Order: sequence, then C-alpha cells, then structure tokens
Amino acid sequence: MTSVPHHCSVAAMKPLTLASFLFMLTSPAVAQVESGQRLSTVTVSESRFESDSPAIGATVITADQIRQTGVSNVNEAIRKIAGVYGRQNMAGASDYQIDLRGFGAFSDQNIVVLVDGIRLSDNEQVTAIMSSIPIEIVERIEIVRGGSSVLYGDGATGGTINIMTKKGLRNGTRGSVFAEAGSFDYRELRASLAQGWDKFSLDANLGSLRTDNYRQNNELRQDNFSGGLQWADAGSRIGFRVDSSRQDARFPGALTEMQYRENLRQTNSPDEYGSFDMDRYTLSGQTQLGAWLLAADLSQRTKSVEFFQFGSRTTYDTTVTQFSPRVRHTGTFGNVANELVAGLDFARSNRVRDASYANDDFTQRSTAFYLRDELRFEKARIAVGGRHEKFKQKTIDPIPFGTNYEAEHSLNAWTLEGSYAFASDLMAYAKAGRSYRMPNIDDNAFLSAPLLPQTSQDREIGVKFGATDATQLDVRLFQHKLKNEILYDANAFSNVNLDSTERKGLEVEGSLRFADVFKLSAVLQHVSAKFTEGPNKGNRVVLVPKNTATLRLYWLPDNRQNADLGVQWVDTQRYGGDFSNTCDARIPAHAVVDARYARKFGPWEFAITGANLTDKDYFTQAFGACRSGIYPEAGRSVRISARLDF
Repeated sequence: MTSVPHHCSVAAMKPLTLASFLFMLTSPAVAQVESGQRLSTVTVSESRFESDSPAIGATVITADQIRQTGVSNVNEAIRKIAGVYGRQNMAGASDYQIDLRGFGAFSDQNIVVLVDGIRLSDNEQVTAIMSSIPIEIVERIEIVRGGSSVLYGDGATGGTINIMTKKGLRNGTRGSVFAEAGSFDYRELRASLAQGWDKFSLDANLGSLRTDNYRQNNELRQDNFSGGLQWADAGSRIGFRVDSSRQDARFPGALTEMQYRENLRQTNSPDEYGSFDMDRYTLSGQTQLGAWLLAADLSQRTKSVEFFQFGSRTTYDTTVTQFSPRVRHTGTFGNVANELVAGLDFARSNRVRDASYANDDFTQRSTAFYLRDELRFEKARIAVGGRHEKFKQKTIDPIPFGTNYEAEHSLNAWTLEGSYAFASDLMAYAKAGRSYRMPNIDDNAFLSAPLLPQTSQDREIGVKFGATDATQLDVRLFQHKLKNEILYDANAFSNVNLDSTERKGLEVEGSLRFADVFKLSAVLQHVSAKFTEGPNKGNRVVLVPKNTATLRLYWLPDNRQNADLGVQWVDTQRYGGDFSNTCDARIPAHAVVDARYARKFGPWEFAITGANLTDKDYFTQAFGACRSGIYPEAGRSVRISARLDF
C-alpha cells in the first residue's frame, strides 16, 4: 500500500493526450433493428463476443432495474441491485471498493472491471472509476463471480464486472435531463442525447456532481463527459468512444476508535486534497465472414493525478494502451453446436511519479494468448479454455533507497465449465480453474525485492431454479485456494505475500413476485476467509465479513409510479492489520436501510430517495492494526430529483 490509500480515487483529470488510433477491424451481425428504433440488445458472454446468453452463473442487472431503483452510477447499481458488499472509498467518491467473495483490503485488485469487454481496471492500487460511465448509456451489467483469468487475465480471481452500453438508435432522437439535490449540499446534473440515422448513430453525455460529503474536509467535485459514434450494418460495426472524468476531492483522513466515538465527522487532515483526471479512447469493431467472426478493440487511457498528503505533494501520469484482436468460429455437428474462440491481448502501461519520497518510472508490458472451446448440446454446455501470458516489468528510481527492479513472469490460467438443464426451470452447473494476479507498481513500492505473483485454484458448483426474473433462485458453493496472496500488512507498513489462504462459502440469490405489484429480491453470502499455512494458520483474513445479506422490496403498481425499500446487513470484521486475530475489538456488524419513491407525470419523473434512514453510525473501512484506521460512513441523507425524458 502506498502513501495514498489504494482505494482512494482521488481526483481531477487532465486533457486527453491521445496520439492516434490507427487500426480497426471488426463487427458482427448484431445491428438488427429492434422495433425499428433501437439496435438489438446483446451481452458480452464468457467468450468475449456478443451473445444472447449470459455467462454460466452470472448476475445480470438490466437497464429497467437501473431506472426502477433510480441509482446514479454503476457502482451504486452493483451494490444496491445485485447486493454486492462495498467498502467506502477513502476520498469520499462514489466508487466504493467492490468485494466479490471476500478479498478484503485488496478486493478491488481481485476483480476485473470491463466496459463492453474492454478492461477498465488499472495495474495500480486504485479502484476502477466506474462513475466515469454515464448511467444513461448502460444497457446491462453482467457480474461473474469466481476465477475468470482465461479470458481476462490479471486480477480476475474474485470475478469480473462487465458494463455493456446501449448500441444507439437506428433512426430518431432520444435524450434526458436529470437534476438532484439533497443532504450534505449534494447537487448533481446529468444530460444525455442520442441520435440515429439509418446505419449511423451518436451519443453525448454530460454529468456534474458537487457535494460536501458527511465529514469535514471531504468535499468532492466531479465532472464527466462520454461520447460515441458508431456505424453498423447487417454484418459489421465500427465504433469510437471518448470518456473523460475530472475529480477534485479533499481527504478527511482516518480516525482512531476514540476519535470516532467523540465525533465521527471530524478530520485529522484538514489540509489534504487530491485531483484525478482520466481520459479514455476506444476504437472497436467486428465483421462477419461466413462462420468466422473477427473483432478487435484498441484503447488508450491517460491519467493525471496530484495529491497533497502527510505534508508532501505527489504527482504522477499514467498511460495504458491495449489492443485485443480475436476470432470466433461457430458451427454445428448434428445436434451439437460448437463455438471456438481464440485471441491475443497486448498491453503496455507506463507511470511516472514525482514526489519527495519517489521519482520512479514504471513500465509494464504483457502479451497473452487464449483459447476457449464450448460445446452446446440439447440440455448441456461444456467449455474448456486456457491462457498463457508473459509480463515484463521495469522500475527506475534514481533517488536514494528508491525502488529499482526488473522482473519477468510467465503465468498460465485454465478453466473447465459445464451446465445441465434438467428442466426448463432447473439447471445445475460446475466450474474449475486457475487464476492469477500480478503484483503492480504500488504493490512493490519501497520493497527490497518485488513480490511474487498471486495464484488461485478455483472451484464452484451451483444450481439455478426458475427461468424468469419473476421467480428465481440461484445457489452456489465456491472455493479459492490462494498462494502468495498480495495484501497490505499494517504492522509492517508494506505490502506482502501472505502464507497460503483460502476463501470458501455459499452464495444465494433469489427473487419472487407476489400480489401482482410486489417483487422481493434477496442476496446472501457466507464466506470463510482463513490462513491455511504459516504462523497465522486458522486465523481469519482481515476486513472480510463472514456473512452479508441484502433484501429489497419493490412496489410496481403501474408505469406511472414505483417504490423500493432495501436493507443490507454486514457481519463483524477483523481490523485491517489484525492478522494474528488478537485485537480485542471488531469492526461492528451493521444494518443500513434505504428507500425511494418515484412518480411520473408525462415525460417527467420526480423522486425522493433516502439513505441510511435510521441514521446508523457505522464504518466499513478500518485498515489499522486495532481500533484505528477508521473511515466513518455517512449518516442519514435525503435527496429529491427530477428527470425529463424526450
């Protein structure tokens, strides 16, 4: 962990520095017309190609669910609708640290976040900035829990979050204007416009957020822009997209337990601040040639960060370039359908930092080849896949005691998956595989030797009841056996490779419609996160709640009004540095209630939203060794919003 907490998406991005986008291939036969206006809805399946069937065992959040709950950003949708536990962003931004399957302090480093299948996650200790994706352009969000390194490589042990955007209009215009205001001087404005002309479509989206947040010295200012242009025909598509985000934030700092009890809104760092500027350019496309589908994505992401902490100013600039060509062949052999996918992933990232304690220049290059084959029978699916990836890292820092190293690693991942439909509303599935995570520049900061890569042996079995969203139940058992897990040790003030650890547990997701106008959804997780070797054998891994539960009740009487009421309960956790499990205190369990009511009047929608309605004092982030490193969550808040659709 570096001097800036890795989950801090500090903030304010700088102008784009795209040199050029030279190449482009691509686009499949997905541009059919839906109702004469919208292009067809698709998902990016586990094959990294568009498909009408989501990944085995996936959780899918639709655009309709996003509208019904009125969430303002993707991160909030994942936590509120999918019931995924999130740990507070220490800068006060909306990008909470999403935790799939109990990976604690570095949970955001054990998931891969994608936008239309293109990697958004960085190879730094930062949380993916999902708030840079306008919620208005999101068609669906696909959450796949468990090892996914065959297709997505580094950091996909906990799972993947794939944000699929709307593909534009065939003809016509649509747009919206949204305004919201509320507690803690919260103000947000968003505007979205899309236009289609037969084969061409474009969209533009603007967003601005201002809030003082709950604590002193925790103001946040964020501005986003997203715009795209697409050409689509029956067999091909080419698209170009620009996404920019600017954040400015002030850092309230951590509290001890005593300070938390005295005044949880106080700050220990009244002069600390940061800015974070990000620009992302994406060129993508695909084309159909008989049974072959060719596709490629080229993206470049630039980031400029400045922050003042602990009496010292730091700046750094990062550039990440990715190129991913791939091919899919589909065919049938009697009653068996076959899908073969092969692809390459090329990535290069560079970060240059200027600070009193470091002037390092870090470069990482990676090259990967992956192959996946899936057979589909009448009732069964079987898939097998493998990935080989080479990494080259180099860090140069001329200052005394600076971090200097060169490292090369070759890592392999594999997967074996299958499912069987016993009936139209009953399916069982199983997965096994190997995933990995590379140590990044921040993991290795100030170490005498770089850390070893983290690997995991992954297992999962599940059963799914119900074929529709109306009544559905998904039950999963999982296990991850990790070697050299990378985590921050607050006692050593550095990142370390842990002795062998394990995650195993149970996940339950269900929904039920009743009395015509009500829907109840529930997400439950039990996870045992323990050391399996070394002096801490049998101890709990820190910052992992053993149990979490999210319940949400929807009232959907007609298309003119709707309401929902939700509660999330989180079990106790060990403090972030309590590897020995000797601290006499725990991060307390807590339950938080939220609600929303919305009413439409023609093209207008007005809503009132409340969060933490019981005004519960609680915290989700405490990285200190014992009774310290606490970041309090916000108290009760109420917001009122208005939205115009046209």
